[in-house]
Amino acid sequence: MAAPRLISCVLALAALTLSACSSPVPTPEGGEPRVSGIAGGKGAAPSGNGGAPSSSPSAAALTPEAYKSELDSRHKAMTDVISAMAGARGVKALDQRVTRAEEALSGAADALSELSPPDTVRTQHEAYVTSLRDFASALSTTEGKVGARDLCTPSAVLIDLDDKLAALDKAGEALQSAGDYPADVVDVKAGKKQTRRLSNGSFIRRGTLNGRSSLEIDNGAPRDAVVTVMRGGSKAFSVYVRKKAKFKVRGVRDGNYKIYFTHGVDWDGKSKAFTRECSFERFEKPVKFKTTFTATQIRWHDWRITLHAIAGGNTPTSPVDPDDFPG
Repeated sequence: MAAPRLISCVLALAALTLSACSSPVPTPEGGEPRVSGIAGGKGAAPSGNGGAPSSSPSAAALTPEAYKSELDSRHKAMTDVISAMAGARGVKALDQRVTRAEEALSGAADALSELSPPDTVRTQHEAYVTSLRDFASALSTTEGKVGARDLCTPSAVLIDLDDKLAALDKAGEALQSAGDYPADVVDVKAGKKQTRRLSNGSFIRRGTLNGRSSLEIDNGAPRDAVVTVMRGGSKAFSVYVRKKAKFKVRGVRDGNYKIYFTHGVDWDGKSKAFTRECSFERFEKPVKFKTTFTATQIRWHDWRITLHAIAGGNTPTSPVDPDDFPG
């Protein structure tokens, strides 16, 4: 009768070993996985705490000096990416800098969440990390809006991020004031959403207009436009035409011209760009103005362009890279 019990014990031990191989016990740092006990369940050694799993002690809180050093090592990088985003010139640069800011702040939030701050600022630390995560998440959404050209300037981006930016600023100031910790990373302020417009026919740049020809612009689109006319590498003139309106530029001089136009909402005169819903296009064919003198006549060319699709149009347009649009 002893032999069957020995076989049973061996089989049970084999089953235990197989189970341990297929579902390994997590390896504690600096140790090795280990399974011990008596197969069959009877006579197993009781655990010292009544069977409850033991828990590792939490990490010791950092000293104020060490915690300050951790914040300081990330402070400049976070401040710089936010300031760089706010100072971007052009839609493509803005798109890239929003992405960099999102990556930097998300990474900083992950790193800071692993720290054990001094007990006196634990609440402020947790609020700061939460604000960093929220702001990084909002930046990810904003990045899509910049890519879709719904947002076109840094001011529009900051306005879109207003609530999260203000929350991060407040959380950083609270942590900083709690112990002079370098956590205030927001040096920029969001303005208020606007819809600024110039009057129809306002010249943004008015070159020399002493010729005989004219250019009539018909903007039947649902957004305002700015038309920029180039002669060679020089800007001849640039004029604002409101949506559903027309304007005739008189005195155009002879020459071959390339015509660019941008549509959008909220014209920022300082950056000379629409802040929202922007697009960039050009007419594929140049426009030629020519004056002809004869003994009895003077003849010249007048042109009319439409900034919206029409039946029978004979000059197609094509999108332009924002970096190639004449500013």
